[in-house]
Amino acid sequence: VQLVESGGGLVQAGDFLRLSCAASGGTFSNYVIGWFRQAPGKEREFVASISGSGGSRDYADSVKGRFTISRDNAKSTVLLQMNSLKPEDTAVYYCAARPTWRKAYNYWGQGTEVTVSS
Repeated sequence: VQLVESGGGLVQAGDFLRLSCAASGGTFSNYVIGWFRQAPGKEREFVASISGSGGSRDYADSVKGRFTISRDNAKSTVLLQMNSLKPEDTAVYYCAARPTWRKAYNYWGQGTEVTVSS
């Protein structure tokens, strides 16, 4: 499975961005998709995930109520809508995929950078 992220950029605090993760090379609905981020000098952290059918979603506490993950299996795409952005959301955002039976993500995109200025 190949993953390509897009949609990052430079915004001000309070603004919004929508990240996209486009997948190819597999049966998309067989994969859980997750978004992770890594800020400068920090470890990579989980942001959100969505099940293969889209019926189950999970969020990090730090983004609950502000970020929404969704997927379109017909287009093999996952979106991360990020509202009310804060400077602490600044990071490189990665999408990742794992088969539904695996606990660990084994496919990763190259990342897209998000910078939120105060």
